[in-house]
Amino acid sequence: LWEASRDPRTWRWLSVPQPETRAAWRAWMEQSLTAAAAGTELPFVTISYKRGVVGSTRFLSIRPADRSIEIGWTWLHPSAWGTGANVEAKLLQLEHAFEALGCRRVEFKTDALNERSRGALEALGASFEGVHRKHMLVRGGENRDSAWYAILDDDWPEVRDRLERRVGEALGD
Repeated sequence: LWEASRDPRTWRWLSVPQPETRAAWRAWMEQSLTAAAAGTELPFVTISYKRGVVGSTRFLSIRPADRSIEIGWTWLHPSAWGTGANVEAKLLQLEHAFEALGCRRVEFKTDALNERSRGALEALGASFEGVHRKHMLVRGGENRDSAWYAILDDDWPEVRDRLERRVGEALGD
């Protein structure tokens, strides 16, 4: 995972600066494992059959009482961009959220300037819900406007069918 995270392009849109050392990176990973132990996040490693470890994604903002969850902190090594790895990872996460956890809503947030992420979310079938201006401070103090997207349980059957077709095409099925 450390090796997959080394390309600076991977970190351009993440809200934290790129860890420069293995120790700093390990501390960042420990934070995600601590959040997982507390039940507030659930990190995943993204593995490509052809490329090995290519990135990571998480469940966060886990709200069982609202039957709602966020998918975020997604990053992929640039060699995995456009390969279908993100589509397959999101299909698996969405299946788990809607079918195992019984979520009514899965939400996504991205930097409003991140056109690649916004395009990927729209291609997944997520509905754009607006931009929250000055939503957060990132990378040591930069203002970030966040574009919000969501997929609802009402939308899930159609979204699932489309994503399964896309994954099948990417795998040559």
